[in-house]
Amino acid sequence: MIVLNVTYKCKPEMREAFLENIRTQGIGDACRAEEGNLKYDYYVPTHNADEVLLVEKWRDADALGAHAGQPHIAKLVALKAQYVDETIIEKYAAE
Repeated sequence: MIVLNVTYKCKPEMREAFLENIRTQGIGDACRAEEGNLKYDYYVPTHNADEVLLVEKWRDADALGAHAGQPHIAKLVALKAQYVDETIIEKYAAE
């Protein structure tokens, strides 16, 4: 299993718009429906109004690799350009 903790540092006061666009464009649902996806959930820290944490779990490297090429990920990339200043990805492998 592969786990990703993805921290999005949104532009000031843009977090809610970022999350709303992810929801309305069905990005989270599309990711959860992918073969090999075990978890795809967004969380908001209470201490930072401009941050979002995404926790992803994938069955294996093949599932994660296929995920990167999906059309809904292209939509997410476009949203990030509009709403996010920085993305930090932490990757973990678990058995």
